[in-house]
Amino acid sequence: MDVFGQRVETSPTATALVAGEREWSYADLDAGVERVTGRLAALGLGPGDHLGILTETRPAAVELVHAAARLGCVLVAFNARLTPSELGSQVERADLAALVCAADTEATAVDVADGIPVASLDGTTTDDATALDTVDPADFEPSPRPADRPALLLATSGTTGEPKLVVLTGENLRSSAVASAFRLGTSPDDRWLDPLSVYHMGGFAPIFRSAFYGTAVVLPEGGFDPETTLAALDDHDCTGVSLVPTMLRRLLDAGSLPDSLRFVLLGGAPTPSELVERCARRGVPVHPTYGMTETASQVATARPEEAITHTGTVGRPLFGTRLSMLDDAGNPVETGETGEIVVSGPTVFEGYYGDDDATASAFSEAGFHTGDVGHRDAAGRLWVTGRLDDRIQTGGELVDPGEVAAVLRNHPAVEDVAVVGLPDPEWGERVGAVVVAEREVDREGLDAHCRERLAGFKLPRAMAFADSLPRTASGTVERDVVRAYLRNHGE
Repeated sequence: MDVFGQRVETSPTATALVAGEREWSYADLDAGVERVTGRLAALGLGPGDHLGILTETRPAAVELVHAAARLGCVLVAFNARLTPSELGSQVERADLAALVCAADTEATAVDVADGIPVASLDGTTTDDATALDTVDPADFEPSPRPADRPALLLATSGTTGEPKLVVLTGENLRSSAVASAFRLGTSPDDRWLDPLSVYHMGGFAPIFRSAFYGTAVVLPEGGFDPETTLAALDDHDCTGVSLVPTMLRRLLDAGSLPDSLRFVLLGGAPTPSELVERCARRGVPVHPTYGMTETASQVATARPEEAITHTGTVGRPLFGTRLSMLDDAGNPVETGETGEIVVSGPTVFEGYYGDDDATASAFSEAGFHTGDVGHRDAAGRLWVTGRLDDRIQTGGELVDPGEVAAVLRNHPAVEDVAVVGLPDPEWGERVGAVVVAEREVDREGLDAHCRERLAGFKLPRAMAFADSLPRTASGTVERDVVRAYLRNHGE
């Protein structure tokens, strides 16, 4: 399924890509994609081969995404920030035919390649890699992948063990694009700013979706920086942007978002109610969303009016997505009660690559078991409150750390927080919290704030302050590191 090739035929003069001062029409970008596809073919790649990429989001990465589809390859996007020791096992399990890197990832790529051909998007510094633009393009036959075949492999965050490789088909990606368009809307003049990394679903999705819609994707130069990103939004009349909450907070601190924006898709972490309220006051069209790699991005997304009037919700499921809320025995819970979020529908992945046991344990007749917990109201809105394996058992009571974290985040001085369970000889576990404050606040003030909003057994018994939370490369809080920090610094 060469979505990009079909788009070139129908919208050759429409703007496809914007980066810095340069704009590419679909016909312009197609010329680059054709060259890259020929070079990949000259390296021996063909239909069904796994093509690894190790680079941040940039125009050359966009070309690689579309070239892989044209050649019928499965794209395997690796986190460019990982060390060789972190990346090695993923590369080993991915069955790569080649690995494409950038100048700043060449050393890592060569280190983990273990005989796999390495090509660089930039000039090479070793004899173990080939500069891709020096390869003479070979003749090739376009081999679009059938929609039900694997198109993309992305790694999970690995917070519950070794990262797994998620297999997404062309139909998963296309269904996600359709459902997202139904929720966010589309216009021929849309320009979607994409400051996220191509190796995360949130960064990959705008590249694919823009080609599917026939609209433009805009890449800020040099990654995310508040001032640069604000300028890009304004200079290029962007109508949409994908962000995580910390990014949006920094943008609001740096200035005003342009009136051209129709949507700010906000995911990757819980959205504090304070941030939603700030967006409401400033007219920012914020759409809190809940999604994951295994569902090709969005599961549920709230529109601004819904996010403002029902604080904390991520909205209703997208078109075609079905949710079940199950208890520990696998039975549906009543409306308003907390249960595990189970997802089914055309966006749900087909399995973990090379890991039948993990795939089997992730699915039941109800669908994909996300491991996330939450509840739905009578109108079908979803609240996501934490992880199933993060719940805290204290004195016979079950505490959802997401609920405690939400209360702390609602304190005006708190920027971010992580809540975990700590061993306790009397109660089994006790609640602990590491707080990132954006201005001065003391433990007594936070305790008083929590006592007004939480039952006694839910109150943090250990608390520490930090400049930032420890996170994995994909942005997930490293809970074991949080526990260790609390043991050393908690009061």
